[in-house]
Amino acid sequence: MQSTAPSAPLRGSDTLAPEATVRSLMAKDLAGDPARELSLITVEYPPGSADPAHTHHAQALVYVLEGTIEMQVKDGAPVTLSPGQTFYEGPDDVHIVGRNASQTAPAKFLVFLVKGKGAPLFTPVK
Repeated sequence: MQSTAPSAPLRGSDTLAPEATVRSLMAKDLAGDPARELSLITVEYPPGSADPAHTHHAQALVYVLEGTIEMQVKDGAPVTLSPGQTFYEGPDDVHIVGRNASQTAPAKFLVFLVKGKGAPLFTPVK
C-alpha cells in the first residue's frame, strides 16, 4: 500500500519513553459527505513507548497487529489488547492511556478513522 503522507513520531507522555511512529496508509473522501474523510494509519510503539493524552475528534477503530498495547479513554475502563483484538474511540473521547505494554518488545496496530476532512490525526490534550 502506498503511503499518502510521511511517517511522524508522536512524543511520549510525561516520561522519556521512546516515540511512537505513525504512518498514513490511505485517506479518501467519505462518499456522500464531502466534509469528512476516511483515514487508515499504522502506529508502531517501540518497547516502553507511550502517547500523551490526546483526542482524534474522530471515530477510531483499532486493530492490534503485533505485540500488546494498553488503551483507555476518559471515564472508560483500561484494556490490554493482543494481536487480533480491537478497541473503539468515539469522536468526543479523550484517550488518556495509549502505550506499549512491554518494555522489551515492539507493538504495532492499525487504526481506521472517520474524521473531518483535513483535520489532524492527533490533538494533544493538556
